[in-house]
Amino acid sequence: MRRKAPAGAVMPATTKKLRCAVYTRKSTDEGLDKEFNTLDAQREACEAYVASQRAEGWILVRDRYDDGGFSGGTLERPALKRLLADTEQDLVDVIVVYKIDRLSRSLMDFAKLVETMEAHGVTFVSVTQSFNTTTSMGRLTLNILLSFAQFEREVIGERIRDKVAASKARGMWMGGKVPLGYDVQNRKLIINEAEATRVRRIFELFIETGSGVETVRRLQAESSASKSGRLLNKGDVYKALNLRTYIGEVTHKRNIYRGEHEAIVSRDLWDRAHAILQVSPRTRAAQNRQHAPALLKGLIFGLDGRALSPTHAVKNGRLYRYYVAQRVLKSDAHSDDSIVRRVSAAQIEGAVISQVRALLRQPEIVVGTWLAARREAPDLTEREVRDALHRLDPLWEELFPAEQARIVRALVERVVVGPAGADIRLRVEGLAGLVRDLTAIAPEALRAAA
Repeated sequence: MRRKAPAGAVMPATTKKLRCAVYTRKSTDEGLDKEFNTLDAQREACEAYVASQRAEGWILVRDRYDDGGFSGGTLERPALKRLLADTEQDLVDVIVVYKIDRLSRSLMDFAKLVETMEAHGVTFVSVTQSFNTTTSMGRLTLNILLSFAQFEREVIGERIRDKVAASKARGMWMGGKVPLGYDVQNRKLIINEAEATRVRRIFELFIETGSGVETVRRLQAESSASKSGRLLNKGDVYKALNLRTYIGEVTHKRNIYRGEHEAIVSRDLWDRAHAILQVSPRTRAAQNRQHAPALLKGLIFGLDGRALSPTHAVKNGRLYRYYVAQRVLKSDAHSDDSIVRRVSAAQIEGAVISQVRALLRQPEIVVGTWLAARREAPDLTEREVRDALHRLDPLWEELFPAEQARIVRALVERVVVGPAGADIRLRVEGLAGLVRDLTAIAPEALRAAA
């Protein structure tokens, strides 16, 4: 240990100068805006100690190393990182702190710091715990003190966790992001009626459609927004459907307790939604498709200009779908070879979808769509439009029939079938709206499918 010299003592000419860096830390940022705060108090004590060692060659470096609002349980602190960098560049000889736990509360982390210091010949000094790390006794004392500091930190953490668990068991709101449908008053959740209506609407639409994507589309069409004003997306929908807060409950580590707050959603509505959630999205999509309206209804015609009507037949338990000419239905087309009597729905719909996908990949279509979409969204880039259109390929099979039909009706003008094949006439006017839909819905659908 260095012998203290009287304050103001003159440094002998032969004394080696030791560059001293003062490091200060406070776990929270509370009170840091005061004129004289905790960091200032730590620095004042450390600078006074350095001044008392002036005869030993101690001098302060100009840089300040202050971490306000950072826990001692981690080394991810900006001022500490800068101090270590200066240490490795041989700019510091002594690190001075008010107490050792200001540098770290973790024994393992502190061992790493001491190793770095020793590798560069740097001494560590605590002004309230007189020792340094250049001696074996200093290191022993350091390890003992750090053990107690870490023990104290772990005990505090356990107390906090126990308090949270006990409070949640009583159904209390313990803070965090306030769910849509509630406000906080006196640290309690109070129903926000305007938002609660949106929450119930999420459950009702999901039960009606059985589709998260279709629920999102309808919610966005109704301009339903989150607390921040952002339109609700698929992540918001599924989070709401699984948030037990809405049925008046509180969860903690898989335990469920009766909450102090009022429920927004009835138990019956919750159970009906969760009965649907138990079925995988792919299975739900397949079930919905069996009862879906024909994809090309109102768009497919024969050479005579008459519409083909959708129909189906069941054979050996399997469903077969067709488009049938109106004249066939009226039994007056048996002698007319120019009339296609029946077309397989799967084949003609597949051909139309292939044409639509090919259209979306054409560069001139991408550019035209971008120019059209910019009228409503000036900030939209050509790349964003291209990505949105290309996103339809992997997304298509995950879309529900209503969503597929909406896209087809936006892009297909008319399908004319005859003995020689089908003439599929497409229109690009609907692409701008499609881009908006894909940009809003497709990323969430793709994540759900992954």
